[in-house]
Amino acid sequence: MKNLPMYFRFVLMSLMVSVLFSCSTSKNLQSTAKNSFSKGADVGWLPQMEATGYKFYDTDGTEKDCLQLLKDRGMNTIRLRVWVNPNDDKASGHCSKEETVVMALRAQKMGMRIMIDLHYSDSWADPAKQFKPKAWENHTFPELMKDVYDHNFDVLSALKSAGVTPEWVQVGNEIPGGMMWPEGSTKNWNQLAQLLNKGYEATKAIDPKIKVIVHLDEGNNNEKFRWFFDNATVNNVKYDVIGLSYYPFWIKKDYTETISDLAYNLNDMVARYNKEVMVVEVGGEYDKVQNTYEMLAATIKAVKAVPNNKGLGVIYWEPQGEKSWSGYSLSAWQSDGKPTMALDAFKEL
Repeated sequence: MKNLPMYFRFVLMSLMVSVLFSCSTSKNLQSTAKNSFSKGADVGWLPQMEATGYKFYDTDGTEKDCLQLLKDRGMNTIRLRVWVNPNDDKASGHCSKEETVVMALRAQKMGMRIMIDLHYSDSWADPAKQFKPKAWENHTFPELMKDVYDHNFDVLSALKSAGVTPEWVQVGNEIPGGMMWPEGSTKNWNQLAQLLNKGYEATKAIDPKIKVIVHLDEGNNNEKFRWFFDNATVNNVKYDVIGLSYYPFWIKKDYTETISDLAYNLNDMVARYNKEVMVVEVGGEYDKVQNTYEMLAATIKAVKAVPNNKGLGVIYWEPQGEKSWSGYSLSAWQSDGKPTMALDAFKEL
Protein backbone atom coordinates (compact mmCIF):
# COMPACT_ATOMS: atom_id res chain seq x y z
CA MET A 1 0.00 0.00 0.00
CA LYS A 2 2.91 2.36 0.71
CA ASN A 3 3.69 2.61 -3.05
CA LEU A 4 0.16 3.80 -3.91
CA PRO A 5 -0.53 7.51 -4.42
CA MET A 6 -1.91 9.24 -1.32
CA TYR A 7 -5.43 9.60 -2.78
CA PHE A 8 -5.78 5.89 -3.54
CA ARG A 9 -4.37 4.98 -0.15
CA PHE A 10 -7.04 7.19 1.46
CA VAL A 11 -9.84 5.62 -0.60
CA LEU A 12 -8.64 2.09 0.16
CA MET A 13 -8.35 2.78 3.87
CA SER A 14 -11.85 4.30 3.88
CA LEU A 15 -13.27 1.21 2.20
CA MET A 16 -11.56 -1.08 4.70
CA VAL A 17 -12.91 0.89 7.65
CA SER A 18 -16.38 0.86 6.11
CA VAL A 19 -16.34 -2.92 5.66
CA LEU A 20 -15.09 -3.52 9.19
CA PHE A 21 -17.75 -1.19 10.61
CA SER A 22 -20.46 -2.89 8.56
CA CYS A 23 -19.42 -6.37 9.78
CA SER A 24 -19.29 -5.16 13.37
CA THR A 25 -22.69 -3.49 13.08
CA SER A 26 -24.21 -6.62 11.54
CA LYS A 27 -22.88 -8.78 14.37
CA ASN A 28 -24.14 -6.32 16.95
CA LEU A 29 -27.58 -6.24 15.36
CA GLN A 30 -27.72 -10.04 15.34
CA SER A 31 -26.62 -10.13 18.95
CA THR A 32 -29.23 -7.52 19.87
CA ALA A 33 -31.96 -9.54 18.13
CA LYS A 34 -30.96 -12.68 20.02
CA ASN A 35 -31.01 -10.85 23.33
CA SER A 36 -34.19 -8.85 22.71
CA PHE A 37 -37.57 -9.64 24.23
CA SER A 38 -39.41 -12.32 22.26
CA LYS A 39 -42.95 -11.50 21.16
CA GLY A 40 -44.54 -14.12 19.01
CA ALA A 41 -47.16 -16.56 17.87
CA ASP A 42 -47.63 -20.28 17.56
CA VAL A 43 -48.99 -20.72 14.02
CA GLY A 44 -49.14 -24.48 13.57
CA TRP A 45 -52.51 -24.18 11.83
CA LEU A 46 -51.32 -21.67 9.25
CA PRO A 47 -50.21 -24.09 6.49
CA GLN A 48 -53.56 -25.90 6.66
CA MET A 49 -55.49 -22.64 6.72
CA GLU A 50 -53.73 -21.49 3.58
CA ALA A 51 -54.17 -24.91 1.93
CA THR A 52 -57.93 -24.70 2.51
CA GLY A 53 -58.04 -21.28 0.88
CA TYR A 54 -58.29 -19.09 3.96
CA LYS A 55 -57.29 -15.49 3.20
CA PHE A 56 -55.77 -12.98 5.61
CA TYR A 57 -56.39 -9.24 5.45
CA ASP A 58 -55.06 -6.12 7.11
CA THR A 59 -57.44 -3.70 8.81
CA ASP A 60 -57.71 -1.67 5.58
CA GLY A 61 -58.89 -4.73 3.64
CA THR A 62 -55.57 -5.41 1.88
CA GLU A 63 -54.80 -9.11 1.50
CA LYS A 64 -51.48 -9.93 3.21
CA ASP A 65 -49.27 -12.80 4.29
CA CYS A 66 -50.37 -13.79 7.80
CA LEU A 67 -46.79 -13.72 9.05
CA GLN A 68 -46.42 -10.16 7.76
CA LEU A 69 -49.58 -9.16 9.64
CA LEU A 70 -48.10 -10.59 12.84
CA LYS A 71 -44.76 -8.92 12.22
CA ASP A 72 -46.50 -5.58 11.61
CA ARG A 73 -47.95 -5.92 15.10
CA GLY A 74 -44.56 -6.22 16.70
CA MET A 75 -44.06 -9.97 16.69
CA ASN A 76 -40.54 -11.32 16.13
CA THR A 77 -40.91 -15.03 16.97
CA ILE A 78 -42.74 -18.01 15.48
CA ARG A 79 -43.42 -21.21 17.45
CA LEU A 80 -44.14 -24.44 15.57
CA ARG A 81 -45.34 -27.77 16.97
CA VAL A 82 -44.07 -31.07 15.60
CA TRP A 83 -45.92 -34.39 15.66
CA VAL A 84 -44.22 -37.70 14.89
CA ASN A 85 -46.55 -39.37 12.35
CA PRO A 86 -49.55 -37.02 12.06
CA ASN A 87 -52.70 -37.63 10.04
CA ASP A 88 -54.27 -35.28 7.48
CA ASP A 89 -57.10 -33.99 9.67
CA LYS A 90 -57.59 -30.27 9.09
CA ALA A 91 -57.46 -29.15 12.72
CA SER A 92 -55.83 -32.10 14.51
CA GLY A 93 -53.32 -33.29 11.95
CA HIS A 94 -50.38 -32.06 9.87
CA CYS A 95 -47.40 -30.48 11.74
CA SER A 96 -45.01 -33.06 10.34
CA LYS A 97 -41.24 -32.60 10.28
CA GLU A 98 -41.39 -31.70 6.57
CA GLU A 99 -44.15 -29.08 6.99
CA THR A 100 -42.33 -27.62 9.98
CA VAL A 101 -39.12 -27.16 8.00
CA VAL A 102 -40.98 -25.31 5.24
CA MET A 103 -42.75 -22.98 7.69
CA ALA A 104 -39.64 -22.37 9.81
CA LEU A 105 -37.64 -21.40 6.74
CA ARG A 106 -40.40 -19.10 5.57
CA ALA A 107 -40.61 -17.41 8.97
CA GLN A 108 -36.85 -17.06 9.27
CA LYS A 109 -36.64 -15.40 5.86
CA MET A 110 -39.02 -12.77 7.24
CA GLY A 111 -36.62 -12.11 10.10
CA MET A 112 -38.48 -14.18 12.67
CA ARG A 113 -36.85 -16.14 15.50
CA ILE A 114 -37.87 -19.81 15.74
CA MET A 115 -39.12 -22.01 18.57
CA ILE A 116 -39.81 -25.72 17.98
CA ASP A 117 -42.33 -27.52 20.22
CA LEU A 118 -41.85 -31.31 20.16
CA HIS A 119 -44.95 -33.17 21.41
CA TYR A 120 -43.64 -36.78 21.13
CA SER A 121 -47.07 -37.81 19.92
CA ASP A 122 -48.94 -38.19 16.63
CA SER A 123 -51.42 -35.50 17.68
CA TRP A 124 -52.16 -33.11 20.57
CA ALA A 125 -50.19 -33.63 23.76
CA ASP A 126 -51.35 -31.63 26.79
CA PRO A 127 -52.12 -32.20 30.50
CA ALA A 128 -55.13 -34.40 29.65
CA LYS A 129 -53.37 -36.60 27.08
CA GLN A 130 -49.77 -37.59 26.52
CA PHE A 131 -50.05 -40.56 24.17
CA LYS A 132 -46.98 -42.13 22.61
CA PRO A 133 -46.73 -42.19 18.80
CA LYS A 134 -48.34 -45.33 17.44
CA ALA A 135 -45.02 -46.49 16.00
CA TRP A 136 -43.49 -46.43 19.50
CA GLU A 137 -46.37 -48.06 21.41
CA ASN A 138 -44.74 -51.47 21.93
CA HIS A 139 -41.21 -50.24 22.50
CA THR A 140 -39.27 -51.00 25.67
CA PHE A 141 -38.14 -48.09 27.84
CA PRO A 142 -34.57 -48.17 26.47
CA GLU A 143 -36.08 -48.07 22.96
CA LEU A 144 -38.28 -45.12 23.96
CA MET A 145 -35.21 -43.20 25.14
CA LYS A 146 -33.61 -43.85 21.77
CA ASP A 147 -36.86 -42.81 20.02
CA VAL A 148 -36.84 -39.45 21.80
CA TYR A 149 -33.19 -38.81 21.01
CA ASP A 150 -33.51 -39.88 17.37
CA HIS A 151 -36.72 -37.91 16.78
CA ASN A 152 -35.23 -34.76 18.30
CA PHE A 153 -32.03 -35.14 16.33
CA ASP A 154 -33.87 -35.94 13.07
CA VAL A 155 -36.19 -32.92 13.25
CA LEU A 156 -33.44 -30.48 14.21
CA SER A 157 -31.04 -31.92 11.62
CA ALA A 158 -33.65 -31.37 8.91
CA LEU A 159 -34.09 -27.78 10.06
CA LYS A 160 -30.35 -27.17 10.21
CA SER A 161 -29.88 -28.63 6.72
CA ALA A 162 -32.45 -26.13 5.47
CA GLY A 163 -30.52 -23.30 7.11
CA VAL A 164 -32.62 -22.92 10.28
CA THR A 165 -31.22 -23.41 13.76
CA PRO A 166 -34.02 -22.75 16.27
CA GLU A 167 -33.32 -20.46 19.19
CA TRP A 168 -35.47 -22.59 21.50
CA VAL A 169 -36.65 -26.21 21.55
CA GLN A 170 -39.38 -27.51 23.81
CA VAL A 171 -38.92 -31.08 25.07
CA GLY A 172 -42.57 -31.98 25.54
CA ASN A 173 -45.72 -29.86 25.55
CA GLU A 174 -47.56 -28.98 28.78
CA ILE A 175 -46.24 -31.90 30.82
CA PRO A 176 -47.33 -31.44 34.49
CA GLY A 177 -48.20 -35.16 34.50
CA GLY A 178 -45.23 -36.17 32.39
CA MET A 179 -45.20 -37.31 28.77
CA MET A 180 -45.34 -40.50 26.72
CA TRP A 181 -47.61 -42.24 29.24
CA PRO A 182 -47.31 -44.51 31.11
CA GLU A 183 -43.51 -44.84 30.95
CA GLY A 184 -42.87 -41.09 31.12
CA SER A 185 -45.57 -40.27 33.66
CA THR A 186 -44.70 -38.29 36.79
CA LYS A 187 -45.57 -41.53 38.61
CA ASN A 188 -42.25 -42.68 37.13
CA TRP A 189 -40.14 -39.56 37.74
CA ASN A 190 -36.83 -41.27 37.18
CA GLN A 191 -37.95 -42.45 33.74
CA LEU A 192 -39.49 -39.08 32.85
CA ALA A 193 -36.17 -37.44 33.73
CA GLN A 194 -34.29 -39.80 31.45
CA LEU A 195 -36.65 -39.08 28.54
CA LEU A 196 -36.36 -35.32 29.05
CA ASN A 197 -32.59 -35.58 29.21
CA LYS A 198 -32.48 -37.52 25.94
CA GLY A 199 -34.33 -34.63 24.30
CA TYR A 200 -31.91 -32.17 25.87
CA GLU A 201 -28.87 -34.14 24.75
CA ALA A 202 -30.09 -34.48 21.16
CA THR A 203 -30.83 -30.77 21.01
CA LYS A 204 -27.42 -29.77 22.31
CA ALA A 205 -25.78 -32.22 19.88
CA ILE A 206 -27.21 -30.12 17.04
CA ASP A 207 -26.13 -26.81 18.59
CA PRO A 208 -25.24 -26.21 22.26
CA LYS A 209 -26.53 -22.63 22.00
CA ILE A 210 -30.15 -23.78 21.50
CA LYS A 211 -32.08 -23.24 24.73
CA VAL A 212 -34.13 -26.21 25.92
CA ILE A 213 -37.54 -25.48 27.44
CA VAL A 214 -39.59 -27.61 29.84
CA HIS A 215 -43.22 -26.48 29.72
CA LEU A 216 -46.19 -26.65 32.11
CA ASP A 217 -49.72 -25.28 31.99
CA GLU A 218 -51.36 -22.92 34.53
CA GLY A 219 -48.53 -20.45 34.79
CA ASN A 220 -50.28 -18.74 37.71
CA ASN A 221 -50.16 -21.95 39.82
CA ASN A 222 -46.96 -21.68 41.85
CA GLU A 223 -47.67 -24.84 43.86
CA LYS A 224 -47.86 -26.94 40.68
CA PHE A 225 -44.63 -25.46 39.31
CA ARG A 226 -42.73 -25.90 42.58
CA TRP A 227 -43.83 -29.53 42.85
CA PHE A 228 -42.80 -30.31 39.28
CA PHE A 229 -39.47 -28.51 39.19
CA ASP A 230 -38.48 -29.62 42.68
CA ASN A 231 -38.87 -33.19 41.39
CA ALA A 232 -37.03 -32.27 38.20
CA THR A 233 -34.14 -30.97 40.32
CA VAL A 234 -34.01 -34.11 42.48
CA ASN A 235 -33.98 -36.26 39.33
CA ASN A 236 -31.29 -34.15 37.60
CA VAL A 237 -33.39 -33.02 34.64
CA LYS A 238 -31.36 -30.87 32.26
CA TYR A 239 -33.01 -27.75 30.80
CA ASP A 240 -32.42 -24.02 30.31
CA VAL A 241 -35.84 -22.33 30.39
CA ILE A 242 -39.09 -22.84 32.31
CA GLY A 243 -41.99 -22.42 29.89
CA LEU A 244 -45.43 -21.42 31.11
CA SER A 245 -48.92 -21.38 29.61
CA TYR A 246 -51.29 -18.67 30.82
CA TYR A 247 -54.97 -18.94 29.90
CA PRO A 248 -57.35 -17.20 32.32
CA PHE A 249 -60.24 -18.58 30.21
CA TRP A 250 -59.47 -22.23 31.03
CA ILE A 251 -59.38 -21.65 34.78
CA LYS A 252 -62.58 -19.58 34.56
CA LYS A 253 -61.13 -16.45 36.09
CA ASP A 254 -60.50 -13.00 34.66
CA TYR A 255 -56.84 -12.14 34.20
CA THR A 256 -57.17 -9.42 36.86
CA GLU A 257 -57.65 -12.19 39.44
CA THR A 258 -54.55 -14.17 38.46
CA ILE A 259 -51.98 -11.85 36.85
CA SER A 260 -50.29 -11.17 40.19
CA ASP A 261 -50.00 -14.93 40.72
CA LEU A 262 -48.36 -15.28 37.30
CA ALA A 263 -45.90 -12.49 38.16
CA TYR A 264 -45.10 -14.11 41.51
CA ASN A 265 -44.55 -17.52 39.89
CA LEU A 266 -42.28 -16.10 37.19
CA ASN A 267 -40.06 -14.46 39.79
CA ASP A 268 -40.11 -17.47 42.09
CA MET A 269 -39.03 -19.85 39.31
CA VAL A 270 -36.02 -17.65 38.51
CA ALA A 271 -35.04 -17.28 42.15
CA ARG A 272 -35.66 -20.90 43.13
CA TYR A 273 -34.10 -22.71 40.16
CA ASN A 274 -31.83 -20.05 38.61
CA LYS A 275 -33.47 -20.52 35.19
CA GLU A 276 -34.91 -18.18 32.59
CA VAL A 277 -38.69 -18.07 32.15
CA MET A 278 -40.96 -17.55 29.17
CA VAL A 279 -44.73 -17.53 28.61
CA VAL A 280 -44.79 -19.86 25.60
CA GLU A 281 -48.59 -19.94 25.33
CA VAL A 282 -51.17 -17.29 26.08
CA GLY A 283 -54.61 -16.51 24.71
CA GLY A 284 -57.83 -14.62 25.34
CA GLU A 285 -61.37 -14.70 23.98
CA TYR A 286 -61.58 -13.45 20.40
CA ASP A 287 -64.86 -11.62 21.03
CA LYS A 288 -63.64 -9.83 24.16
CA VAL A 289 -61.05 -7.77 22.38
CA GLN A 290 -60.39 -5.08 24.97
CA ASN A 291 -60.06 -7.61 27.76
CA THR A 292 -57.67 -9.74 25.69
CA TYR A 293 -55.61 -6.67 24.81
CA GLU A 294 -55.33 -5.70 28.47
CA MET A 295 -54.48 -9.28 29.49
CA LEU A 296 -51.70 -9.44 26.89
CA ALA A 297 -50.30 -6.07 27.93
CA ALA A 298 -50.30 -7.16 31.58
CA THR A 299 -48.65 -10.49 30.73
CA ILE A 300 -45.90 -8.83 28.70
CA LYS A 301 -45.35 -6.33 31.53
CA ALA A 302 -45.07 -9.16 34.09
CA VAL A 303 -42.51 -11.09 32.04
CA LYS A 304 -40.48 -7.98 31.24
CA ALA A 305 -40.39 -7.12 34.95
CA VAL A 306 -38.52 -10.33 35.85
CA PRO A 307 -35.09 -9.21 37.12
CA ASN A 308 -31.87 -9.43 35.12
CA ASN A 309 -33.65 -9.98 31.79
CA LYS A 310 -34.53 -13.54 32.84
CA GLY A 311 -38.05 -13.09 31.43
CA LEU A 312 -37.51 -13.99 27.77
CA GLY A 313 -40.84 -13.36 26.08
CA VAL A 314 -44.54 -13.99 25.45
CA ILE A 315 -46.07 -16.11 22.67
CA TYR A 316 -49.74 -16.10 21.66
CA TRP A 317 -51.10 -19.55 20.78
CA GLU A 318 -52.71 -19.55 17.31
CA PRO A 319 -53.82 -15.89 17.14
CA GLN A 320 -54.65 -16.38 13.45
CA GLY A 321 -56.77 -19.51 14.11
CA GLU A 322 -60.05 -17.75 13.38
CA LYS A 323 -63.07 -19.51 14.90
CA SER A 324 -65.05 -20.24 11.73
CA TRP A 325 -62.07 -22.23 10.45
CA SER A 326 -60.75 -23.80 13.67
CA GLY A 327 -63.66 -23.83 16.10
CA TYR A 328 -61.23 -22.27 18.60
CA SER A 329 -62.48 -19.34 20.67
CA LEU A 330 -59.15 -17.99 21.89
CA SER A 331 -57.76 -16.66 18.62
CA ALA A 332 -57.29 -12.94 18.04
CA TRP A 333 -58.87 -12.85 14.58
CA GLN A 334 -62.18 -11.67 13.16
CA SER A 335 -64.54 -13.55 10.86
CA ASP A 336 -63.61 -11.15 8.03
CA GLY A 337 -60.03 -12.46 8.04
CA LYS A 338 -58.57 -9.46 9.88
CA PRO A 339 -56.62 -9.43 13.17
CA THR A 340 -58.31 -7.89 16.18
CA MET A 341 -56.95 -4.89 18.00
CA ALA A 342 -55.89 -7.20 20.86
CA LEU A 343 -52.63 -8.01 19.05
CA ASP A 344 -51.62 -4.35 19.22
CA ALA A 345 -50.47 -5.19 22.74
CA PHE A 346 -47.33 -6.67 21.15
CA LYS A 347 -46.35 -3.37 19.57
CA GLU A 348 -43.65 -1.39 21.34
CA LEU A 349 -45.14 1.51 23.28
